[in-house]
Amino acid sequence: MWHAVRPQTPGARLQRAARLGKVLAMVLCSALGATRPALAQEPVRLIFDTDIGNDVDDSMALSIIHALESRGECRLLAVTVTKDNTYAAPMVDLLNTFYGRPEIPIGTVRGGVTPDDGRYLRQVVTAEDDGRPRYPHKLLRGEDAPEAVGLLRKTLAAQPDGSVVIAQVGFSTNLAGLLGSPGDDASPLDGMALVRAKVRLLSAMAGAYTAEREAKRFKEFNIVTDLPSARKLFAEWPTPIVASGFEIGLAIQHPGRSMREDYGYVAHHPLREAYGYYRGLENDQPTWDLTSVLYAVRPDREYFDLSPAGRIVVDEEGVTRFEPQADGPHRILVVRPEQIVRVREAQALLCSQPPSK
Repeated sequence: MWHAVRPQTPGARLQRAARLGKVLAMVLCSALGATRPALAQEPVRLIFDTDIGNDVDDSMALSIIHALESRGECRLLAVTVTKDNTYAAPMVDLLNTFYGRPEIPIGTVRGGVTPDDGRYLRQVVTAEDDGRPRYPHKLLRGEDAPEAVGLLRKTLAAQPDGSVVIAQVGFSTNLAGLLGSPGDDASPLDGMALVRAKVRLLSAMAGAYTAEREAKRFKEFNIVTDLPSARKLFAEWPTPIVASGFEIGLAIQHPGRSMREDYGYVAHHPLREAYGYYRGLENDQPTWDLTSVLYAVRPDREYFDLSPAGRIVVDEEGVTRFEPQADGPHRILVVRPEQIVRVREAQALLCSQPPSK
């Protein structure tokens, strides 16, 4: 049955448009409300503990941290150094300054391991153009920086309970020292209690967790170089640990092509220069340390899978193994082929992101 359609008056058309506008506004508000919590999420409060200079992936990981801070995803509270070389902390200061954050505090190990310069520290830190520093920075010697454990205690004590994530991508020297530290002016709590109160996650690049490497008694560098500290850390650390094993970073190769082509926004880039000295711009680079930083700040982006709960055991020779336990405090990263593609792309974009300041 047909009905005649009555022509609408201008007033009716206006009323209909108003009703439609209200509906659209309600839909838009609903959508914004659904996304608001993610937008308002507090940046990850991050401490970066590194043996920068032994490999270029430490410098790459620090560059990613700065890119993520520029995106509002993290706030770098402090950097502590476990490589006992005079140029290691200046390299951190150089990168922090290059990325526009020279105020970030830096602490250095005392009596630590690997005192050699490595392949790029001295060259990048002391580089000059026409008699002036190529990469200006204030900290010229690691010995002039505060001691690392004291800085860790001061930094943790100033943060809300359960708020701090630590990315450890070097030796366990500083964090083991933190666990054994007594109360001081920063906090009356001893190190174990301070960590338990303030830290919610330790994301560590340490160990190797494949059956093949365990069978071959493979000793991963970050573990075996300061073995007593590594054994103490994994036996005693009182909060959850997620470890990225040697096999994860080895599977995710950073493209040398990105280093050759994506840094042309400045005449000289310290990360590109360090990469050239260490790996060679024509070569890809394993991304061991980058994976622990990426998980520390973006744990919910499904870049990696997690193992079931368990415990990481470091034996007396430095070989690591993962033992599943229903209530264990440790997990290890697992990566699938399709995730490797995503992580590789994300890391290349973040590493090459220009400074925001």
